[in-house]
Amino acid sequence: MTAWDIEPQGVQGQLQVTGTHAGDLEKALTALVTTMSEAATAAGTAVPGSEASMPLQGPVPVGAAPLSAPALGPVASALSQYLEMRQGYLKSMAERIQAAVLGAAKATNEYVAGDLDAAKHAQDAAKAVRLDLLKDAPGGRK
Repeated sequence: MTAWDIEPQGVQGQLQVTGTHAGDLEKALTALVTTMSEAATAAGTAVPGSEASMPLQGPVPVGAAPLSAPALGPVASALSQYLEMRQGYLKSMAERIQAAVLGAAKATNEYVAGDLDAAKHAQDAAKAVRLDLLKDAPGGRK
């Protein structure tokens, strides 16, 4: 039979390291989205001499400056489609990391609970043995 030697403190330490790296991954993905958005805006449009921004349609309150949005062209569209296609992969990656960390924590907690249960059964069994009956047994104490 294979023996297990799990140190809960070691598992906890590794889970903290994994959590830190998962946070770093989240920051990197946020930076990726921000940078790609800036790149899309900076790429401009495919029409030479077009203005950097186009007025938005819709009502504008009296006295307010007209609203505008950056004019986006084919590069912005391609970057948007790229991120849209990758969104499922990124979400799946985050979900797998979370499931792995939670699974490892739960398994470790169950391992500790099993150890405590086994120790309790061993103590209960030791209390149930009547030593006075053993003195008459062959090889027992006299």
